[in-house]
Amino acid sequence: MATGKSIDPIGKLMGLRYKSHPWHGIEIGEESPNALTAFIEMVPTDTVKYEADKASGYLMLDRPQKYSSILPALYGFIPQTYCDKNVAEKSSTILKRPDIVGDGDPLDICVLTEKEITHGDILVQAVPIGGLRMIDGNEADDKIIAVLKNDAVYSQYKDIKDLPQPVINRLKHYFLTYKDMPGEKRDCEITHVYGKKDAHDIITRAIKDYRNFVENMLFS
Repeated sequence: MATGKSIDPIGKLMGLRYKSHPWHGIEIGEESPNALTAFIEMVPTDTVKYEADKASGYLMLDRPQKYSSILPALYGFIPQTYCDKNVAEKSSTILKRPDIVGDGDPLDICVLTEKEITHGDILVQAVPIGGLRMIDGNEADDKIIAVLKNDAVYSQYKDIKDLPQPVINRLKHYFLTYKDMPGEKRDCEITHVYGKKDAHDIITRAIKDYRNFVENMLFS
């Protein structure tokens, strides 16, 4: 079944009258995983952390940023994805850690662009070029790295290995430090920086996890 085609015409008609839920109601796109729709929650100028409320779909204030961490890209998630057994299996196998589980959230994505985007709660077309294998405690918390489709600067980069190393370092530093508090120790690490092929694999796994998640909700 194609990932980008709706199988619910009634739901599609309802979407014309009501705002679609950004996680469940937005199509990932027929070109996925080569190019896809991403929902952006935060932009680099945000001084508080916004996150889509899973129940309502509205963007909510999660918490103020306590320190001067600057988000180095557009940040959000890939609709109709979920991080569960299939996503966790990848990290578990590579790291030889059978305790790793999915974090139970949509798959995170960072979208690089040279444009100044001033607010989140928007959809963008993104081209995945790699990712960060991040483990938070025992949870797989992968960050897909993408470029804005047709971006004047970043669209020249076809794989994460093509990116300037300072860009990768900035992304890694942000995700390893943005939750830090003095005197507290966080069990968080980035074990690998992977390329486009592995990013496509993680996205495909997250789509499969989402379908299993929805089926379990419908038939439980």
